[in-house]
Amino acid sequence: MNPVIGLDISKGKSDGQVFLDKGKPFGNPFCFQHNQEGFSQLLGIISNVQDKSGKTPAVILESTGHYHQAVIQFLEEHGILHLVVNPLISHQAKKSSLRKVKTDAVDALRLCELYFKEEFEDHKQRGVQLLNLRHLTRQFDSLTQMYVQVKLQFQAVLDQVFPDYRGIFGDLYSRVSLRLLKQFTTPEAFQAAGESSIAYVIACLCPSRSKRWATDKANRIVAAATNNPFQKVNYTSHLISLALYIDLLLQYQEHLSHLQSQIDALAKEVEEYEIIQSIPGIGSKIAATILSEIGEIYRFNRAKKLVAIAGIDPSVYSSGKFTATTNRITKRGSKKLRHALYLAVLCGLKKTGSKKLREFYDKKREEGKPYRVALIACVNKLLHWIYALLVKKESFVEII
Repeated sequence: MNPVIGLDISKGKSDGQVFLDKGKPFGNPFCFQHNQEGFSQLLGIISNVQDKSGKTPAVILESTGHYHQAVIQFLEEHGILHLVVNPLISHQAKKSSLRKVKTDAVDALRLCELYFKEEFEDHKQRGVQLLNLRHLTRQFDSLTQMYVQVKLQFQAVLDQVFPDYRGIFGDLYSRVSLRLLKQFTTPEAFQAAGESSIAYVIACLCPSRSKRWATDKANRIVAAATNNPFQKVNYTSHLISLALYIDLLLQYQEHLSHLQSQIDALAKEVEEYEIIQSIPGIGSKIAATILSEIGEIYRFNRAKKLVAIAGIDPSVYSSGKFTATTNRITKRGSKKLRHALYLAVLCGLKKTGSKKLREFYDKKREEGKPYRVALIACVNKLLHWIYALLVKKESFVEII
């Protein structure tokens, strides 16, 4: 016998079906909650199947974001073999029947049938350290996107309150700029305060700069306030929104700075972090993202699998006498990894980047490849370099 338990994971619960062997369902579908009582119920079912078949059953489930993590952790703690299926594969299996039926119990049954049709590798659990790094880098990207949105909203309101404030400071979103604007806000308030008061506040907010610099900024602010298209703000809602956006921007800056320091500290504990950074064009942030998305390199026995995980392998379409000549990349796998590699290539093609990568790019362009096609070819080449370096545990050496 070759027993298997199929689990259809959903939020907070799972539906399951047991097969003792191919084409031999055992018992009725069952459901359990993702809590201590529910997992005890699952453990009882596994023991029952083991007594019936004389063999510990494997558990097959599909990857469902973060919902399946609790089940996987429980199975690992009890040493139970489990297989995690890509949703693309399981989705096709669920559509294989002529009858259009969609229930969690049927989905669990389809997973069991899929187990006997395909040969799956055992699920390879990723290390906690790299998983922590991935969580932090993804959280950093998520916060950065929200930070950018608040920036755009802040600019829209500032254009209706004090548009000439832009350009006074080299960085509009610096701590000095935002805190000063929060204190005075309107052109009228800046004019009423006067140059000396503004210069004093700037000097207090930024003690590392000279008094001359603070005075110059104060003079420019007063001049901008005097020339502002409107001296009085008619809508108090704009002032409320501006103060809110300033607070949000300062909070996001603080959180992002804290996250970045945590990412740097965690990444430095991983040996592969320095190896990836040895490639010209890859800095600390991109290296941390690439490393966290790839995970342990032993999960891939060849570079093409890593290319597929990044979703930069070309799609293939051929039917009858027709074979497509324009094949886009699949874009399956980790979007974060694909984006980080793309940025790494853009940096690597600069003058301070890799000469070998630049030569490869120029070669593709000379062959008549469009700009983006040549870039993706460079991403593919870069990923092969990364795979080779991580497997050999060697730093990048550019030989011209």
